[in-house]
Amino acid sequence: MTAIEGLMAFLLLSNAVLGAIPAHATVSAMPISPSYAVAITAYNAVPAQTDSEPLVTASGAYSNPEVVAARSQDLASELPFGTVIEFVGSPKRNDSCGYDIVAPIIGYRVIADTMNVRYKDRIDILFSTKSNYLMADGSTKNASTILGVCSDALIRVVGHIDLTHPSRLPKTQEDLAALVSGNPLALK
Repeated sequence: MTAIEGLMAFLLLSNAVLGAIPAHATVSAMPISPSYAVAITAYNAVPAQTDSEPLVTASGAYSNPEVVAARSQDLASELPFGTVIEFVGSPKRNDSCGYDIVAPIIGYRVIADTMNVRYKDRIDILFSTKSNYLMADGSTKNASTILGVCSDALIRVVGHIDLTHPSRLPKTQEDLAALVSGNPLALK
């Protein structure tokens, strides 16, 4: 058996095994992990930063600040709803980028929302309105404000979740990380 035949057999077997797992508990593997350089920003699920229904994303899923991200509309074909992404390394450092501060609460993200058409090549991370940090001057700032605008962030596609049923969106980072790492029974 040639290497190519072996790879094809592996992929066919992998798909057969994945097909046996309940659809609500899988992240389908991506054969190639494409990466994109984008700007990253953040938002909260509030009417001033979304639309009149801030708790529902453009995909129909709940606006879960644990796992949701939005993408600019120009990235719709590369990052359709349900795409699972991870951030690879720190973005280019600048005065308005607080990535290193909020990185511990970013984790993996599922593209489940979209941004205003005026934005290009951008990922917007949904943070909780309660994700606040105490600043050196005694004030508090939300993670979305701290993140600011970070340019040249590298994201990598690590999987896909079928959001035709929005209830399939994982509820926690732990659930999403378990699915990405290959534990299809992580969601109960």
